[in-house]
Amino acid sequence: MKYLPLNPEIFIQNRQRFVQKMEKNSIAIFNSNDELPTNGDALHRFKQNSDLYWLSGVEQEDSMVILFPDNPDPKYREVLVLVRPNELKEKWDGHRLGANEGKAISGMETIMWLDSIEAALQTWIHLADTIYLNTNENDRKANWIPVRDYRYAEMMKQHYPVHNYKRSAKIMKELRGIKTALEVEVMQRAVDITENTFRRLLKFIKPGVMEYEIEAEIFHSFLNQRATGPAYSSIIASGDRARTLHYVSNDQECKDGELILMDFGAEYGGYCADLTRTVPVSGKFTRRQKTVYNACLHLHDYAKSILKSGITIVDYTDKVGEEATQIFLKIGLLKKSDVKNEDKEHRAYRKYLYHGISHHLGIDVHDLGTRTEPIKAGMLFTVEPGIYIEEEKMGVRIENNIWITRNGHKDLFKNIPITVEEIEALMKK
Repeated sequence: MKYLPLNPEIFIQNRQRFVQKMEKNSIAIFNSNDELPTNGDALHRFKQNSDLYWLSGVEQEDSMVILFPDNPDPKYREVLVLVRPNELKEKWDGHRLGANEGKAISGMETIMWLDSIEAALQTWIHLADTIYLNTNENDRKANWIPVRDYRYAEMMKQHYPVHNYKRSAKIMKELRGIKTALEVEVMQRAVDITENTFRRLLKFIKPGVMEYEIEAEIFHSFLNQRATGPAYSSIIASGDRARTLHYVSNDQECKDGELILMDFGAEYGGYCADLTRTVPVSGKFTRRQKTVYNACLHLHDYAKSILKSGITIVDYTDKVGEEATQIFLKIGLLKKSDVKNEDKEHRAYRKYLYHGISHHLGIDVHDLGTRTEPIKAGMLFTVEPGIYIEEEKMGVRIENNIWITRNGHKDLFKNIPITVEEIEALMKK
């Protein structure tokens, strides 16, 4: 791993939180993700199962976490399963974790090898009444590939058909939505790396630069600061391309007079940052660009002001929509007749702001968490309103990351330049 070792107390606390939610005399089993092929004998870069990582901090393939808090033998109440180091395999694929390394990363005392776990696991399952199995239950999931979690669930039900089965995903959705202070420390490091990178870009951007050159600067800066890399595919969209929300081609020239929307974030220690800033390619906003930018910044600040414990995402989004309606009237995007005659299911402001305002953020960029229940202290969200104007070939979005506290919130990006004046001053330098 490129990043410095994390505090294992992060994962110890996470396991304690999960165990407290388990039924009496139950066992929970978590598997690592598959290694996925590209073509021929090549593989995609391995990405760990987020739930297993949240519990252990282990990024290695062919790993398992087994939690059985009522096991009669205390030694086996939590077990980290690793693939046994193999000298020949390591000559090809590199170092594999040993027992002491697994303990240091996860804080788990009992390490067992994958090739010897089945007999012990069968004994533990016979002692348990309930089995928690993991599934990738993210509301944004868009594929139905039968990955290891689902294959393992089918196999378990065939081998142990009369046990009671529970979904660990319901617990994970609740727990992963609430970030501990230790988790936020890691996320702050990802944010700081992202901030340094943004400041670097303000000195690099100029008319004639290619979008992919900016993307290359981002990747270089991330790796140079020990990040794993980008938390997601960077969006570098100049001019009219900024209206495409998930534009990732990044292959066009940035021209004088255009705005460039940059949506990027570092991944550090398994946790993600997610920043969007929109800046003038020339270093100076035009009068109209400044008007639209400041309107977006107003919406951003308004959204942050109401994003607190107790409000739901649905109500929060509605309130931001009401504010957007008034702002769009002021800057000439909407007429009073547009608002008067709008379809309540398709609000008039949605012509210019057609995405959600916030999403949960953590180990996954679109992290687990509720959309219907009231927001709670500890949740961490993006705040990212945008204004997209087809007629003016312009898109503006401003995004920070907000940790909800008991008394309000903490903006992890509070030190990152955001106003027109700050951006112009730094680009001038």
